[in-house]
Amino acid sequence: MYRAIGTVKSRAFRVLWMLEELGQDYDLIAAAPRSDEARKYNPLGKIPALVDGDGVLTDSVAIMTYLADKHGALTAPAGTPARTQQDAMTLWLIDEMDALLWTAAKHSFALPEAMRVPDIIPALHKEFARNAEGLTKRLGDQEFLMGDAISVPDLLAVHCLGWSFGAGFPALPDPLKAYSKRLRARPAFRAAAAR
Repeated sequence: MYRAIGTVKSRAFRVLWMLEELGQDYDLIAAAPRSDEARKYNPLGKIPALVDGDGVLTDSVAIMTYLADKHGALTAPAGTPARTQQDAMTLWLIDEMDALLWTAAKHSFALPEAMRVPDIIPALHKEFARNAEGLTKRLGDQEFLMGDAISVPDLLAVHCLGWSFGAGFPALPDPLKAYSKRLRARPAFRAAAAR
């Protein structure tokens, strides 16, 4: 059985949702960032971590990719053009959405107050809104980002879209709202959120 380390209201949620989508049993070990519990699994105290047997895995996207490959689900096969396109979408989401959200979080509460630059936040909002329009175009009329099946980029995107709402970023384009709402209604998403 897997052991997931983190909290539901963090990037660990992506891993929990992935485990639920895969139908895998797991225990959630509650650990806040930089806590003693988190440092047992990652010397930097970052969450999430995932324990699989003797292995300890870190970074939410790396963990999701590992789980997708291990279980042969929610991913295109490694070494295929479809996987390269999926990986490109995943990396785009990390660069153009997740990074902006995390930078805003750092300058809102995560950094020591003397290091925060709150004046950067409006620029991050504007950039995120531009990227949300780009994601809307990439989604087009597909049900999922990579076509007709849910995959790693969908979990990452929906988590980022929810994070943006909670962080007071500009409203999302209607197609992204509908996409996010549809995926958040999935039983696996609800099961992970209920943890």
